[in-house]
Amino acid sequence: MDKEVEIQAAVFRRLLAHLDNRKDVQNIELMNLAGFCRNCFSKWTVAEAEKLGVEIDIDTAREQVYGMPYAEWKEKHQLPATPEQLEKFNQLNPKK
Repeated sequence: MDKEVEIQAAVFRRLLAHLDNRKDVQNIELMNLAGFCRNCFSKWTVAEAEKLGVEIDIDTAREQVYGMPYAEWKEKHQLPATPEQLEKFNQLNPKK
């Protein structure tokens, strides 16, 4: 079991590195295609830590995922969503 957790952790680190190398891929594109994005990883990190009794705030989790403070990443790499991207997102995620 220990090796399985190590492998899963290594795969996750590799996925984060891959996303870091693909800063051109916007979060909204990930959401529209896969239903999750970098922000989801941050939220999942906080939730899973909480289950284990570990406190991690969202800013710390985001910095782990983005490799820098989220505000800095947004300023450097995030483009405004296009009307088409927003329309698709809203169709896939209707407000309740």
